[in-house]
Parts: sequence; structure tokens; C-alpha cells
Amino acid sequence: MREPDLSLARAVVCVPARNEAEVLPRLIRSLDQQSGTGDGVCLRVVVLANNCTDDTVATLYALEQNAQIPHLALRIIEATIASPDAHVGTARRRALDAGAAWLDQEGVTEGVLISTDADAVAPADWVTANLRALRNAELVGGRLVLHGEAPAGDTRLATLHARIEEYWVAVRRLEEVLDPPTHDPAPRHGDHVAASLALRADLYRRVGGLPMLPCGEDNALVARVRWYGGRVRHCPGVSIAVSDRGTGRVTGGMATEMLRRTRVAQGLETYSLPSAAHWRALIERRRRLAQCFMHPDGTAAALRAMGVSDADLAAIDCETCPNGIALVERVEAQVGEGIPQAVPVPLDEALTGLQTMLRGSQPARTAQVA
Repeated sequence: MREPDLSLARAVVCVPARNEAEVLPRLIRSLDQQSGTGDGVCLRVVVLANNCTDDTVATLYALEQNAQIPHLALRIIEATIASPDAHVGTARRRALDAGAAWLDQEGVTEGVLISTDADAVAPADWVTANLRALRNAELVGGRLVLHGEAPAGDTRLATLHARIEEYWVAVRRLEEVLDPPTHDPAPRHGDHVAASLALRADLYRRVGGLPMLPCGEDNALVARVRWYGGRVRHCPGVSIAVSDRGTGRVTGGMATEMLRRTRVAQGLETYSLPSAAHWRALIERRRRLAQCFMHPDGTAAALRAMGVSDADLAAIDCETCPNGIALVERVEAQVGEGIPQAVPVPLDEALTGLQTMLRGSQPARTAQVA
């Protein structure tokens, strides 16, 4: 197998920023310290400064002019985005589009777009780890490591973080038992959010770019990649530090989740998640859907046997489906998950149910078609 090209000259990091003068320099300095820079190799970074009323832009120019970031090629784009499009989905889309255009302008082949957030801090191997993981995937999600603002000595929030992570580890373990994804083997994490997403620029264009949604634009891009059959890798070697701040730019984003967890840790509300039974039903249905791709009677016939109507089959477009990944994504996009809606239960109950189910489960005989 050909070794991957790990040159940072292939990549451009794309960052939307609104009033981030205080935290953005941490990210920029961490990008300047990436492994692989030096000897004339610079890392491209696009910052889309949208609707800023603070010193975000001036701070970036000062870093550049004072030679504090010698290993970066920094492109700062000031933008005013009018309502109702003044949200992170529009800003991130413009940042990624600008990154793709930059790669085109400089004739970069096999260029890679990497998304992150203004309040993140990248470890020194973050870019090269993304490039390496893309060897066997079309999109790479990085693991989020919380850093931040929780009061010193307050163990309640840290304990809650650990329990929630234990729950999602158990969900992934159940999938590995019932329907192991061959393209995303264990060990793996479960994060594929905008703070660390990497994909090739040509694929980004082919899927139509980032959907301009006010929230969830990152998950929508991942869904588009899967719709085209793309392998999404949750590589344990790719991680980035993100803030646990409880105030943010997006309703429903990371800050909203951190505020929720703070309230739970203070005993003000209950943290609930889907039960083990929900995940088993969903994983088993997805396994059956993926198996339809290689069914001896044909994909369409196999889907009809699962209750998919002819009208829905036309929208799913089985003939252009490249693999089971795409088939599952298209079916769920068209008809939903096909199981009863999850009824959340308290975290401890949900985790105990998963652990009990795992003790009684047997490994699947076949893996999901990749």
C-alpha cells in the first residue's frame, strides 16, 4: 500500500470566528507548532471572522506582523453575514469554501480540508494524524478532550463526564459485538464534530459542501459523506482539546451541552439517554439494511421485504448506491430509523442496561458491508 503523503502543504485548516479575540490566539499558536512545519513548509489557515465587534481581526494581524506565527500561511477573511443567515453554519461553510478555493489557486493535488473551532487547542501531531487516518477513510473525526473552566476541586462534573463517556463507550462496544464496522475498527471514539473534521477537498465539493444550518452543520456534512458511501473513521490517534465553557455561539452546540452537564452535576436536573434496547434495535436494523446491498435477490427486493415502499425506493436510488454504508444512510434519510422513537432513561439505568446486555451478547458473524 502506498504510504500517505503527510506533508502539511496539502492541508488547510478552516476556522469560523466571531468575537474570539481572547481564545483564538491559543489555537493559532498551536497550529504554528504542528509537526512537519519548517524548512519552507507552512500550514495554511483560513479564519472567517464573521460579524466581529471585538479585536479578533486586529489580534490575528498582530500575531502575523510580529512574526509570532512563522510556520503558518494565514488568510484572514472579514465577513458581515446578515440575518437570518448569521449563524455558524454559514460562517463554517464560507471558511471551508475559502480553504478549497485556496488549494485550487495554488494547484494543490489531493488537498485536505480540516475544520476546527476558535476555542480549540491542537496537539502538535493533529494535522499529520488526520492526514494519516485519511489513508483508509473519506472523513476523519477527531476525539474531543475537554479542557477548561470547571472550578478546581469540584469532582462532580468530572465524574459526570466520565460516566457519560462510559455510556458511549458501551454503545460502541455493543455495535462492535453486533455489527462491527470494518472501516472503523476498535479502538475508536465516537466524535465527528466540527472541532475536528478532515476530508479531501474533492470529496467536499462532490457532496455539495457543508450544509448551512444554524446548528448540527457538522453532523449534516458527515451524513452527506455517508450518503455517497464514504467511510467515516473515528481514529484514536486524532484528538483536539476543546473548551468546556458554558457560554457559546450556538444554541444546541458544545456550550449548551456543557451547561446542561453543569446543571446535572449541581442536582438541578437528571441526565437521560436512550436505553440499551433502543441501541440493540437500531444496530440490528442497520445491519439488516447493509446486508440488503449484497442480497442475492437484489437490493430493491430485499428492501421491499423490509417494508420500504416503491416511492421510497425511487428516492433511495439503489442503482447508484456504492456500498452498504450509503444504503443505510439513504434509507434512514428517507424513511427514518425504522424503530420506535427512543424513550430516554436516567444515565445510570441506561449504562447498567448496556453493561448487562454486553455480558449476554455474542459477536456478530458478519461485519457491516463497507
